[in-house]
Amino acid sequence: MGTARIIVTILFIVVCIALVVLVLMQEGKSAGLGAISGTTETYWGKNKGRSMEGLLVRLTKILAALFMILAIILNLNVF
Repeated sequence: MGTARIIVTILFIVVCIALVVLVLMQEGKSAGLGAISGTTETYWGKNKGRSMEGLLVRLTKILAALFMILAIILNLNVF
């Protein structure tokens, strides 16, 4: 097992753990009875991309893409 494969495997494990933590930190999408009327038109609903929740969603997408790329690289047996 080469050094590069060990480094990629360790990076893959770190990405997996970070992805699990980020998903668990996010709020649920159901808002109880308030969800019946549709989307929320509050300040936080309009500016969700700039809030902590928006940051968590963006980081989750990046880590999910990195997870898939690393899984493909490890499966190709290039190293």
